[in-house]
Amino acid sequence: MIEWHIQSRAHACRLSGRQFHDGETYHTLLLDTKAGFERMDLCVDAFKESAAELLAKVNLVSHWKGVYEAPPPVPPDAIRKDDAESLLRKLLERREERHAAVAYILAVMLERKRILKVKGQSRDNGRRIFVYEHPKSGDLFTIVDPDLQLNQLAAVQCDVANLLEHGLPDDAPVIALLPAEPTEEPFNAPSEIPSLAPV
Repeated sequence: MIEWHIQSRAHACRLSGRQFHDGETYHTLLLDTKAGFERMDLCVDAFKESAAELLAKVNLVSHWKGVYEAPPPVPPDAIRKDDAESLLRKLLERREERHAAVAYILAVMLERKRILKVKGQSRDNGRRIFVYEHPKSGDLFTIVDPDLQLNQLAAVQCDVANLLEHGLPDDAPVIALLPAEPTEEPFNAPSEIPSLAPV
């Protein structure tokens, strides 16, 4: 099973609980735990107090600083176009092995467009895992490198183009088929049922 996971940037310091303010600098630590990657967002003061201990952790994968951007208000009934980013998010939510190569290619495309930034990489059971951050939202994406071969690229590119154009198959509106109205069988008391026994 592929361990994909999206972790959003926190809106408050993990250690102090204080809410971040728009434009405030914060520190992010990415730890490799038994449950998977764990993200810790800390205010500058909390990081200064615990930096030596936190940076010495054996399971530390990556550390970086960022600037907190308060999320914009969500417009009502916002319609999201099916672009590379929204498709990647949908694929990661599904966690389907068959879409691993497509998710990897989408992440690389978004990295080249500077929508995602590589924050770290590690190896797990011989597999290379990339950690990407979406700087505007602070979301983290962990993407497994499917180790694509040159002869596989054309097919994966076709899959990417097809999914970008048509979306995921299960995204089509589902039309529920209602069962026909049940017909009522007339109730016959046992005494009303004709007998087949000879009279």
